[in-house]
Amino acid sequence: MPRTATPLPLSTVPRVADRDRRRTSASVILRSVLEHGPVARSTIARLTGLSPASVTDYCALFTERGLIREAAAPRRARGAGRPHVPLDVDDRRHLVGGVHVAVPYTTVALLDLRGRVVARRELRHDRPSDPAGVLERAADALAGLPASAPGGRLLGIGCATGGWVDHEAGTIVDHPLLGWRDVPVREVLGARTGLPVHVDGHARALVNAERLFGRARGSGSVLHLFAGNVVDAAFATHDEVHHGPRSQAGTIAHLPLPGGQEPCACGRKGCLQAELSERTLCRRAREAGVDAANPMRVVRAAAGGDAVAVRLLVERARMTGRAVALLLDVLNPETVVVTEIGSVHREDCLRELRAAVGPERAASVLPTSFPESVLAVAGGAVALDVLYRDPLGMSHGLN
Repeated sequence: MPRTATPLPLSTVPRVADRDRRRTSASVILRSVLEHGPVARSTIARLTGLSPASVTDYCALFTERGLIREAAAPRRARGAGRPHVPLDVDDRRHLVGGVHVAVPYTTVALLDLRGRVVARRELRHDRPSDPAGVLERAADALAGLPASAPGGRLLGIGCATGGWVDHEAGTIVDHPLLGWRDVPVREVLGARTGLPVHVDGHARALVNAERLFGRARGSGSVLHLFAGNVVDAAFATHDEVHHGPRSQAGTIAHLPLPGGQEPCACGRKGCLQAELSERTLCRRAREAGVDAANPMRVVRAAAGGDAVAVRLLVERARMTGRAVALLLDVLNPETVVVTEIGSVHREDCLRELRAAVGPERAASVLPTSFPESVLAVAGGAVALDVLYRDPLGMSHGLN
């Protein structure tokens, strides 16, 4: 017999509803300060539709916990009354940690509450077949990064990677390129650091970063396409990222790409990841005589005038544009953000990508807002998304 959910006792329903209302109110107020700060309390009340008294109470609590601060000396309005005190996010007292596990290396970083990278470090994988060792080394390196200010306190850690990541369970279910299966990331990092740990796929993490701190802020729906060694996607509407059952949404590696001829491990040709993977780019570059120890070597060769490197990057951008067009037909988002190395660093690649999308939607396609720190931001954004969704919960116990 299928299991059915046990209904909540009637006596708990009002408490749950009240807790949800408090969480929502706290979130919209803190988001308002993030988006509009420095901003007066009266403006926050107008923007959010909450009562001035509620805004004042929440802002006092956020100030006490070090999430917001007075941005300037009080400015007295004309006539009688209390002075206006603009508020802003306090980016000096608290940080979040970020861990991004890529195929060749792990990036660890500290981010402030505006999503800016304060410090970071890359750790080459000595034993990628040992996931616990990789994660424990990342936790130790994170502890050694310099904070932006003495006494800066970590609110939590976010971890992002490609492949199939179960957001609720805090596990990497399957990362074929690393050979990782059912890795309890939250458990390993939490045990090593003693901090709350939040885990998600990097495409979903970057959608959250874009809506909080990037060019997609305020967009009604956002699609993010990540084309690194792993190729995957994420889709968000009204600030809600679609995860699907066990967070398996966004797995697009084996979608057929029009015009693709690259053999895939699945036995077919032209699968999206096989065609767009940075591994494929580097292999093609080496076969053509270009120094391609990593994708940035190809970009630097192109910048130095290597015509073959330019051609390979432009061709890859064109194929990425075809992938975007395919996803646009299915999801029809308002904004598309692409993390693809050629389009991030070269205008000719971005033009080619947009041309492949087509003139009607080209303007809605944007490169990542974090070209120099995208992996560091991806890890930290997992924790920052939790903070801005539930600031009372994540900051509980702070003063």
